[in-house]
Amino acid sequence: MKKSASSATKAETLIHGFTPYTPNQGEEYMNEAQRAHFRQILLAWRQELMEEADRTMHHLQDEVANLPDPADRATQEEEFALELRTRDRERKLLKKIEKALDQIDKDDYGFCDACGIEIGIRRLEARPTAELCIDCKELAEIKEKQLAG
Repeated sequence: MKKSASSATKAETLIHGFTPYTPNQGEEYMNEAQRAHFRQILLAWRQELMEEADRTMHHLQDEVANLPDPADRATQEEEFALELRTRDRERKLLKKIEKALDQIDKDDYGFCDACGIEIGIRRLEARPTAELCIDCKELAEIKEKQLAG
């Protein structure tokens, strides 16, 4: 069964509500339009994480209950601990987002920290906080695996 062109386009069009950037023929890498595209993605992601943190804070405040049953209390504490670990990971991600926004301001965004080559638009759309090109990231993961194993 063939997909219609419109349904295939719809599937490819949104990245967290953003249309993927399509560079023009001969367009310079990380020009003003591309930096603006990634700034919008990063700002939206940051806003989403901040709203989630607020929801968690209100949830923890509203759900605090002195449950008489030790099993219920333990379950509630485990749920809270899981939420707090998730928020801690997001806090670290917020720092990466801030660093990426700072790099955009300094016109350093989109280039590998290790070798200096272009990271690539599609990789950055998949992971807007990426600091390494795919080759350097793979090497880093291989080294990490060798050191751990």
